[in-house]
Amino acid sequence: MRLPTYAGTLEHYALTGEPLVPRAPEVPLTRTAFAAAHVISDPLAERSPWDTRPAVDWEATLAFRQGLWDQGLGLAEAMDTAQRGMGVDWETALELIRRTMAAARAHPLKPRVACGAGTDHLGPADLTDADAIASAYMQQMEAIEAAGGQIILMATRALPAIGAAADTYARVYDRLLSQAAEPVILHWLGEMFDPALAGYWGSGDVEAASDFVLDLIVRNAAKVDGIKISLLDQAHEEAFRARLPEGVRLYTGDDFNYAPLIEGDGTRHSHALLGIFAAIAPAASQALEALARGDRATYHALFAPTVPLSREIFKAPTRFYKAGIAFLSWLNGTQDHFVMPGGFQSSREIAHYAEVYRLADRARLLARPDLAQARMRTLLALHGIDG
Repeated sequence: MRLPTYAGTLEHYALTGEPLVPRAPEVPLTRTAFAAAHVISDPLAERSPWDTRPAVDWEATLAFRQGLWDQGLGLAEAMDTAQRGMGVDWETALELIRRTMAAARAHPLKPRVACGAGTDHLGPADLTDADAIASAYMQQMEAIEAAGGQIILMATRALPAIGAAADTYARVYDRLLSQAAEPVILHWLGEMFDPALAGYWGSGDVEAASDFVLDLIVRNAAKVDGIKISLLDQAHEEAFRARLPEGVRLYTGDDFNYAPLIEGDGTRHSHALLGIFAAIAPAASQALEALARGDRATYHALFAPTVPLSREIFKAPTRFYKAGIAFLSWLNGTQDHFVMPGGFQSSREIAHYAEVYRLADRARLLARPDLAQARMRTLLALHGIDG
């Protein structure tokens, strides 16, 4: 097959990878691993996709989650991976949470599911002060608790939008944590994932923001399970992790450096809450199994080829990474089309998709090579390329 390159040329590529076979771990994992999953659209039901709620293929969406659970992974539900704030509204997200929690209760492995709570059911005009923002959060928190999910306090665009200082963040988060029925996961999403979150925690200085968050956690340690950090900065995460109170976890959201962060430094390690895990589930599950066995050679052998793939999917502009996740789902037959809410598949160029195809093959993550090749040819033809 002839595939486009970033140099503007076409180069021949033949599949070489022997696909990993998805399976459940044979030993208990020593790291908590949440895969943040996407939503699969129903193109036949879409109507005016830029102006209305997305049409969801619920059967395919839940089947995708079952596949993650079958491999021993937990699930981070209704996160930005699922296009929260970029096509998927709160009403759809809440239905997703309710359906997912019902399916999780019925699953034999009883998987952990944590769900994103935010403020996105209201617009900026209704979120002009700390009380309004906290109340909006609490509405979503109560809905998640009622469904039986653990809460992830997603970073909200509303606080940067009002120019909130650190004391406002403290007022909002102290209130939310005091109201939570069970320990929650905090969420620090960098501006590379969402430019509207620049200056989160009331400071553009990462060290000042880190000091603020650590103080917040110490004050509320009994209500904090952990914090997810997605800043794509390994050194910062390791330094932050070393300062956490005993019992509070660091969930890495670093889709560039997850392998060394999860392995740890011999004293401390990160757990995982990663969008890339939904795309590399067989490698992730089997690498974590190897780590639990103390087989670090196999751990690195499985994860090493996934890192170039993840870095390609999460390349700048990083917020468009969701297209690569859905693309691999299509190649692997877990959805029968490559259509995303709001037409988001158009956010990446054909050279990117060609590179994802190559790298997924090298990482042994094209589950059905013949199908993947046929679907890649279809996408090439759509772009006027005779593969």
